[in-house]
Amino acid sequence: MSGARIALLASFLVCGPAWGQALVTYKSLGPELALEIGRSTLEACRAAGYQVAVGVVDRFGTPLVMLRDRFAGPHTPDTATRKAWTAVSFRTNTTELVAMARPGTPQDGVRNVAGAIIIGGGVLVEAGGGIVGAIGVSGAPGGDADEACAKAALEKFRDRLEFD
Repeated sequence: MSGARIALLASFLVCGPAWGQALVTYKSLGPELALEIGRSTLEACRAAGYQVAVGVVDRFGTPLVMLRDRFAGPHTPDTATRKAWTAVSFRTNTTELVAMARPGTPQDGVRNVAGAIIIGGGVLVEAGGGIVGAIGVSGAPGGDADEACAKAALEKFRDRLEFD
């Protein structure tokens, strides 16, 4: 092999494309802020007269917080966590997924993904233009009310999320 070819090959191995980097950096919701957001969401639902469960997951869908009000139904903790996981997995609030994945649409197959739950109430938590986690709420009278609680709570943290 000629010296020029060896040098060219070496430059590819050393410099390589960006997608081949060995380490990546990212931001994700931490447990302390996740707990604050979860509590604020529970309070927003209580103020509206709803007994709910709130699940908060990190950017990978791993549960960080689960809060269940005393009279929330027994199904609500699992449903809330699954709503948050679904929002993060599909990078979309679940209310939007409901519309996108109606039966007969090209995206209706997402309803068959194991663990996904296509019901309103899963809301993304974003910071600095990226997704850092999600909130799931279950127990209010409808996904739109679940989502409203999560969004009301998130508004209180908007400044902290944008500057962290």
